[in-house]
Parts: sequence; structure tokens; C-alpha cells
Amino acid sequence: TANLFSHRRFMSGAATNPDPEIFAWSAATVKNCMDATHKLGGENYVLWGGREGYETLLNTDLKRERQQAGRFLQMAVEYKYKIGFKGAILVEPKPQEPSKHQYDFDVATVYGFLKEFGLEGEVQMNIEQGHAILAGHSFEHELALAASLGIFGSIDMNRNDYQSGWDTDQFPNNVPEVALAYYEVLRAGGFTTGGTNFDAKLRRQSLDPVDLIAGHAGAMDVCARGFKAAHAMLADGTLEAMLDERYAGWKSAEGKALLDSDFATIAAKVNADAINPQPRSGRQEILENIVNRFV
Repeated sequence: TANLFSHRRFMSGAATNPDPEIFAWSAATVKNCMDATHKLGGENYVLWGGREGYETLLNTDLKRERQQAGRFLQMAVEYKYKIGFKGAILVEPKPQEPSKHQYDFDVATVYGFLKEFGLEGEVQMNIEQGHAILAGHSFEHELALAASLGIFGSIDMNRNDYQSGWDTDQFPNNVPEVALAYYEVLRAGGFTTGGTNFDAKLRRQSLDPVDLIAGHAGAMDVCARGFKAAHAMLADGTLEAMLDERYAGWKSAEGKALLDSDFATIAAKVNADAINPQPRSGRQEILENIVNRFV
């Protein structure tokens, strides 16, 4: 990742900056970083738009900044092919901080952006647990959504404090949360690129060298336990079986025909058959109890 967010020149963005020279500087920086990644045998290149956003609409041209960001990302993809880089280009969503409102808010927002600029088949997501929390989502939500849209790539397994409201970048320490995250990764077929990264920091009062070791070792243990639990849940098959049962009606001939029909035809059938559907239990408590058997 190129640091296009720390220096004061980026206070109004890099790709989305109102100053063309800062756009040019940023493009040159990303080019150099991609060259280095390629030369070192890297398998991924992540773009994180920490300053790609705005503070107030009073001085912001949203359409122009969106077009600049889209073209910048297109250039990155074009350069990837020019130099023969075989790795993935990834975007890391985050709703805010340091910007008040970032354009890459969450997976859904980024997917809409990629579709607009014809990049949905070229760019994948690097999803961070802490950023998912800031966006008001669970980690597994963002992972499942990215997988369903075909843009899942890699993860940053660092968490946020649920009460502070800002990006605390703590090492993971919650096995059930990690298990549910890896469950979605495994359901999606696992990593084809990327992997599990720790973009985490020690707490300010953790002053001793051993704290750094403890943070990393503990996080690796948590990830290992979570991964093993996720694998066991998937191998057991109970959760998948209950999910299949919940949607079984859509696999029937009538269910499949519905999606190829139209409102008028469907309404006529509802009236002719006097359809009076009744709700069915979502069985959430049972499903959660099943998860707890493994974690």
C-alpha cells in the first residue's frame, strides 16, 4: 500500500484531490510501489483511500471526485497488465477516519463504484474487521457479501473496540467472532489470493518487548482456533443443511419458475390457488447453539 494519507499534501485526498498535481504525484507513487511489489514477487497490491473522502459538501464536487477516483483505479489496473503483475489489485473499504466520509464506505459501496467504472472483474476486496465494525456491520457480513459478489480477496484480522467509535486496530482475541469470519471464508472456497494479515498495534500502556510477542502469538492462536472451529462447522454440515432446508422451496420447479415469470401471471396464480402462506421459524437460537458447540 502506498502511503497517500499521512502527509499534509493529502489532506484533501490523493486521487480525489482538487489539485491535479497531487493526483499526478499520487499516481507516480502508486506506480513505483507497484513496481517494487512486482519485483519482490508480491501477490497482492492494496489501495486504501484513507483521504479519499470529504469533510463538507460546501467545497466538494462529488461527481468529479468520483470520476477521478475511478480513473485512478483504472490506471492501476492498466499498469498491472503493462508490467505483467500477476497478483490481485485490492481495495480496502472503510467508512471514515481520517476522512469524515470516505467514498469506499463498505463492500456494497465499493462494488457499486467498481461496477460504474467497469472494474468489478478486476478488483477484489481486502476486508478488515475493524472497518466493518465502523461501517455498522459484522465482519462476517462484509466477507459473505464480498464472496456473493465475487470480489472477496483478503482480510485484515484486526478488531476495534465496540464502544470507542474509532479505529483502534487491536489484535484479535475473540474466538467465536473469528470462527464466524473464517466460516464465511471457507464457504466461499477459501483464499485464492491474499490471506490473513495483522494490521494491528499494541495498546499505549503495553510498553515491554514481550507485549509485542504476546500480541502476535495470541492473535495467531486465536486465528488458529477460530479456523479449526470454522472447518469443523463446515465439515459437520448441520448449518449448511438447515440453510438448504430454509430455501428448499426455491429449488422446486414452481420456485424456479417464479423468477422467470411476471407480476400478472404470479398474481393470477395466487388468486386461482387461494394461496395463504404462513411464516416459518428462522431458528436463530438453534443455529447459534450449534455454533457454540464448536467454539
